[in-house]
Amino acid sequence: MTTPQHRPELSELVDKKSLRKSVVAGSIGVLVHWFDWAVYAYLASTLAEVFFPQENATAGLLSTFAVFAVSFLVRPLGAVIFGNLGDRLGRKQTLSIVILAMAIATLVLGLLPGYDSIGVFAPILLVVTRIVQGLAAGGEFGSAAAFLGEFSPAKRRGFGVSWLEFGSLLGFLLASFVVYLLNVAFDESEIIEWAWRIPFLITVPLGFIGLYIRRKIEDTPEFEQLQELETVSHAPVKEVFQRNWKQFLQTCGMETFMNVTFYVVLVYLLTYQEVYIGFDAGRAALLSSLASGLGLIIVPLAGILSDKIGRKPVLMTAAIALTVLSVPLFMLMGRGDSVSVFLSTLGLALILSIILGTHAVTVVEIFPTRTRQTGLSIAYAVTAALFAGTAPYVLTWLLDTTGNLVSPGIFLGVVGVIGIVTVLTLPETRGVALLKPQDLETATVEIPDALK
Repeated sequence: MTTPQHRPELSELVDKKSLRKSVVAGSIGVLVHWFDWAVYAYLASTLAEVFFPQENATAGLLSTFAVFAVSFLVRPLGAVIFGNLGDRLGRKQTLSIVILAMAIATLVLGLLPGYDSIGVFAPILLVVTRIVQGLAAGGEFGSAAAFLGEFSPAKRRGFGVSWLEFGSLLGFLLASFVVYLLNVAFDESEIIEWAWRIPFLITVPLGFIGLYIRRKIEDTPEFEQLQELETVSHAPVKEVFQRNWKQFLQTCGMETFMNVTFYVVLVYLLTYQEVYIGFDAGRAALLSSLASGLGLIIVPLAGILSDKIGRKPVLMTAAIALTVLSVPLFMLMGRGDSVSVFLSTLGLALILSIILGTHAVTVVEIFPTRTRQTGLSIAYAVTAALFAGTAPYVLTWLLDTTGNLVSPGIFLGVVGVIGIVTVLTLPETRGVALLKPQDLETATVEIPDALK
């Protein structure tokens, strides 16, 4: 009899065409989400003029970012809703719902009249679109990670799940490119008048293409096995906190490690280089794009490496590197010359890329199938809302309070320690079966010998 950790994987029976389709289906929603998110961030000053009264430009910009923050705050609610649905109805259903919600919210935003046309209803409707977007985003990571993990062959699962973060980086990169083209093709008055809508509207067809692909796929082999065994959880949220609290806390640690590093390197670093290093906005944006481009290469390679040597060695290397190298890299960046800033940015991007290529598959593998999507979704959304979304504000406060330009490096060093502690608590999960004993113990039909 094979043990639960080494029995044959159901995903090994998936043909290559279905596997390729599943990779596209799993990653396209993440791409759409991060494209929309980044476009909103890049066009924040323009949206402030469109949707808020202009008696006070600073107040309008702050209001735009406050709306931005709302989408973070509602993510945990979206995680509970879609995580619960995914573990009860299937990954396919929630993947379809979240990308449809994102597409519709983005379409509405792209068509919204501004403050000059409908007054106070403009910012109200803007808030509504971001709430819908935030709820959908709360369900996207857990749905896509569980789906990709359960569809990928055990021996190549790290590589398969890494495409999730490939999609997020590609979304970032495409957003910066589209906004750059927007600024080249139109002058400021045209962008404020109507051209700001273009990036949002071109997202919509991609979203509906993603919906079409997701509607055509089958659900994952593991979830279908739960259905056949009649062992699908009826209360996955409750079960996570009663039986899988350890995996949940480990996932919170892992996603804090990833999320904070992600937002500091790809979001906050632009502001830091402009305000404190003296780089102009164009060069800072170019460095951010190079960082994302490096990630597109390193992320799948990190996934492959984790399939070869294990998840823990790869993650521990990244965690130690973040702990030890963050301060030296920010000291190098503080020299202010182009070469130093370039090298330090790419160094941070390399560490981030290794984390991105390995974190998702690791947390996928520690949960039982019954509660996998719920646990992943809530842990990811809560850590993003509490720690990643607030990181830029904490760093700004640290810099203003201490005057120490290396403060972000110290901050990332602490995050690296969180990564080290988390990895030390984890088992090595490379190649483990995704159906755990917990998935089988409530079966009401005879369990096949291969699963015992």
